[in-house]
Amino acid sequence: MLDFDFLCGRETPSVAGIINPGSEGFQKLFFGQEEIAIPVHGSIEAACAAHPMADVFINFASFRSAAASSMSALKQPTIRVVAIIAEGVPESDTKHLIAYARSNNKVVLGPATVGGIQAGAFRIGDTAGTIDNIIACKLYRPGSVGFVSKSGGMSNELYNTIARVTDGIYEGIAIGGDVFPGSTLSDHVLRFNNIPQVKMIVVLGELGGRDEYSLVEAIKQGKVNKPVVAWVSGTCARLFKSEVQFGHAGAKSGGELESAQAKNQALKDAGAVVPTSFEAFEASIKEAFDKLVEEGKIESVKEFTPPPIPEDLNTAIKSGKVRAPTHIISTISDDRGTCLFILDFCEKFIGG
Repeated sequence: MLDFDFLCGRETPSVAGIINPGSEGFQKLFFGQEEIAIPVHGSIEAACAAHPMADVFINFASFRSAAASSMSALKQPTIRVVAIIAEGVPESDTKHLIAYARSNNKVVLGPATVGGIQAGAFRIGDTAGTIDNIIACKLYRPGSVGFVSKSGGMSNELYNTIARVTDGIYEGIAIGGDVFPGSTLSDHVLRFNNIPQVKMIVVLGELGGRDEYSLVEAIKQGKVNKPVVAWVSGTCARLFKSEVQFGHAGAKSGGELESAQAKNQALKDAGAVVPTSFEAFEASIKEAFDKLVEEGKIESVKEFTPPPIPEDLNTAIKSGKVRAPTHIISTISDDRGTCLFILDFCEKFIGG
């Protein structure tokens, strides 16, 4: 996350503090070439009190404690968004979190989300993968596309796809693959529709559940006035004789309405651009983007070369990119490897 901040040209890191229950102090980390100290707090309450401007809480706790700690964060007046990375959070706990968040005008991303990314601003967790992939996807500067997906892994694939045929992502969100996500596809589509910098919206759904139908209704009711290019994955499920459970807990078709085919048809009937297959998804995105450019609704993005991320010394040494001179020379030992080797001087003069 700090490397992404540096890549985007931020003058200050997006990470305000780290919460490690029972611990206090500082964590030394790199921000570009500079070492900085990120405060470590022993409780959520202490962290929120110390950093009142920080309004996003990223929860890396396991499924055993993610619900309780997320609820504690939601109850803090300064926290607006909670992202839950863990999979397997009990559904009853998830429903409780969602109900509390909605009644208090807050947002839950996940559970089972990789988070999201606002191009040129900040990233949640390891969204978009390696720094090389982030640079290839031009996520170090904002584009014109708002993207929302159920799948985190497929988000990384779509960031590449969108970067190839458009000016790139403005914001990308993975809502999580659990049965009850804290926010829906339509929640983010409606939000993108109100962001001036977003000129078009790309949606990647999947079989199982009926989340996509809320988006269908929003489009039918005229609540979305920007082009929407959508695809619901999982059309291959019909090739199996029995019901299929895909990777996500929510990716299980429970009837015809929850099939990928039915959802794709409903989105198309509502007015979204729906390709004939996932392979045709890229071409559909390009066509919608090119049309906006022709209509003069999208201005060219100013490109720049992002600063290189310095490589850690140990990594560079192992890869053979640098060599470091020794500072101490000893004639009786060799500590250049992982073990200290004492030469036979000891045996001869100390008695072995």
